[in-house]
Amino acid sequence: MAIDVTFLRDTAHGGDSSQPQKVASMLTEFVDKAQSTIHIAIYDFRLEGELGNHIIQTLIDKANNGIEVQIGYYAGKPTHHAKGSEDEDRLTMTFDHILKAGGDPAPTGTHEQLQTLFQNTKVQIKVIQGSKLMHNKYIVRDANTSEASLWTGSANFTNDAWTFQENNIVQFPSTPHLCAYYENDFQELWRTGNIHSTGVGDAGTVSVDSIAIDCGFSPGEGKTIDNAIANLITTARTRIKVCSMILTSHAILAALDQALHTDQVPTFTGIYDKTQMAAIVKKWEKSDKSAGAVQMFNNVTEELVGKTSAPYKPDSKHNFMHNKVVVCDNALVTGSFNFSRSATENSENMLIIHSESLADQYSSYIDELVKAYS
Repeated sequence: MAIDVTFLRDTAHGGDSSQPQKVASMLTEFVDKAQSTIHIAIYDFRLEGELGNHIIQTLIDKANNGIEVQIGYYAGKPTHHAKGSEDEDRLTMTFDHILKAGGDPAPTGTHEQLQTLFQNTKVQIKVIQGSKLMHNKYIVRDANTSEASLWTGSANFTNDAWTFQENNIVQFPSTPHLCAYYENDFQELWRTGNIHSTGVGDAGTVSVDSIAIDCGFSPGEGKTIDNAIANLITTARTRIKVCSMILTSHAILAALDQALHTDQVPTFTGIYDKTQMAAIVKKWEKSDKSAGAVQMFNNVTEELVGKTSAPYKPDSKHNFMHNKVVVCDNALVTGSFNFSRSATENSENMLIIHSESLADQYSSYIDELVKAYS
């Protein structure tokens, strides 16, 4: 199979202690195979100590050897929003509100580290700005060739992401048709240095080893992605397994709530990050307009397990349950797209993979997490 999946677990809750080093080696091997280009779109890149040494040096070496290495990254948290945005987005964007933007709470530091690491090298870096977040975590290797390959999933490039968070990483070697969509998204981001207008019309279905894969990119296709996930849930008949850091999309919550209300599937289970959602629900409870969302959330999470992660602080351990996954029958959703209304306005990527084998793998992984935190 041309699809390689890696599941990460909090090493303090059943994860392999060697997991961070394995991810570092895997990522280094992925970029070291590049023959022409390495295009990286990354939200959080803060690898410290030995964990980042090999990947950073490999990127520099590849660039010195004539490989085009470009890293588009998110440099910091926005401090305000334009007037007229949705009520939940009118809040000042501080660390406490970053989840409301459909992103991950993360300290600043990516900009400073990348500027320091790659100054006076041939590695090209560019800040990707916008009124919302450049929240992707993907790499396109050898774009526009028959060997074009993709790295994506939910994991940022940080020590904590590889050590204390639950994440999934998906590699697609030699998949030029799928990579073409990602390369198009990357080029839009790279040309403008802004997420505005990216992803428009950038959605489709490809076949990888006879497996149908739907892909989409926000903000251009953000609402389409949100509806596609909700529709997948609505059409499930055997199992729905949720594994999502946050659950604030009204469309997705409504689909999950309806599935429970109608006994749509015999198997309904999953996990979310209880600590990160608590702050959002608390704010919902203060607004009559959000009463419906609170009720749906409470109904759905009665059937889910919540991971109690450390409350966010810039210098704390960031051990969020960080996946953005749902398994519905023999299909699964993955990527960087949090199940959030605001994620529709971020720069994100989403995949729906129609594969019984992969859905079973993700299903077993979710069952392990549910057991670990029950």
